[in-house]
Amino acid sequence: MTVETHSVPRQGGGARFLNNPTVRSIVIQVSLVIGLTLFTWWIVDNTARNLAAANIASGFGFLDERSGFDIAITPFAYSSNATYADALLIGIANTLVVAISGIILATIVGFLVGIGRLSRNFLIRSLSTVYVETFRNIPPLLVILFWYFGVLSVLSGPRGVEESPVGVYLTNRGLQIPAVLLQPLAWATVAALAIGIVGTILYARHSRKRQFATGERLPVLWPAMGMILGLPVLVFLVTGIPATLEYPTATRFNLAGGIQVRPEFIALWLALSIYTAAFVAEIVRAGILSVSKGQTEAASALGLTRGKLLRLVVVPQAFRVIIPPLTSQYLNLTKNSSLGLAIGYPELVAVGSTVLNQSGQSIEIVVIWMTVYLGLSITVSLIMNWFNAKMALVER
Repeated sequence: MTVETHSVPRQGGGARFLNNPTVRSIVIQVSLVIGLTLFTWWIVDNTARNLAAANIASGFGFLDERSGFDIAITPFAYSSNATYADALLIGIANTLVVAISGIILATIVGFLVGIGRLSRNFLIRSLSTVYVETFRNIPPLLVILFWYFGVLSVLSGPRGVEESPVGVYLTNRGLQIPAVLLQPLAWATVAALAIGIVGTILYARHSRKRQFATGERLPVLWPAMGMILGLPVLVFLVTGIPATLEYPTATRFNLAGGIQVRPEFIALWLALSIYTAAFVAEIVRAGILSVSKGQTEAASALGLTRGKLLRLVVVPQAFRVIIPPLTSQYLNLTKNSSLGLAIGYPELVAVGSTVLNQSGQSIEIVVIWMTVYLGLSITVSLIMNWFNAKMALVER
């Protein structure tokens, strides 16, 4: 009886070297870095050659040149004699205004609708479902156009408008509201408001530490309202009401005085907020449903009302599931503000397009767009990640 034996060929030193997982990982990563570097160099070199052939100067020196165009919505002083840099700052400021105000409204509406979808009331639950399924399946641009052309543009003009007893007018030129004119002593009221906010934060922290230490929960709502609202009102009255209201007045052809909120901003703000709120509502609903039924049953057994059950038990636990996807929706709303270009809202992309057409510095403008949106997105992500870490469970 013979037994056949097979000899395993020995691998050479080079084969053993390449079969080493650590070596293969280093070789692949180094090759990828070299490839990306060569590709980037090719793009930069090709762009520089094309710009030189077209006699277009590169660089950001054009930002100091005179802009020569006006902007309809300006949060701070601006004229056509300002520079391109000033114009782009106006665009960035307008983007921040619509993004921050949109995030606030979308969060409020989204939470209400998300809780409404879980309501025991058939009408509230049905209306919330219709809202979510409607706006979640419509492109945001169509929602913007609907509010601008289908709602605001069909309103009556300011000419011959009836006088409003509260000084608020809504026309096809926007919303006209009274303006607050502050007097020198108004700084005391502002300081009282800041002190009230700081005091509320410190008191809330003290209440939480005491609850962790003794199990006793101090009331927070009424002391907070007293410090944030009561203290500034008291200081405002003691200092002799150092502010007056300038009401809009209806003239023969237009409205004079007060503050005008342009229809472009209203349409973009409402559209982005209502559109994003539909997604926020689903995130809130999923977060609430993720809380164990045992938690709600235990809270109900303790005699908590449904409102306190949501506020003290369900929502704090649901936040840990809600915050990560909520961050994505905030980022989407911020980036979707660029759709304001379709209705003439002067945000970053709209102003940058005008600067690009006049200066011809297309690459530099695109770089500015990318840098600003990247910076805004990273900032929002850092804030939400910090908040998420604050809401995380701490193991003992």
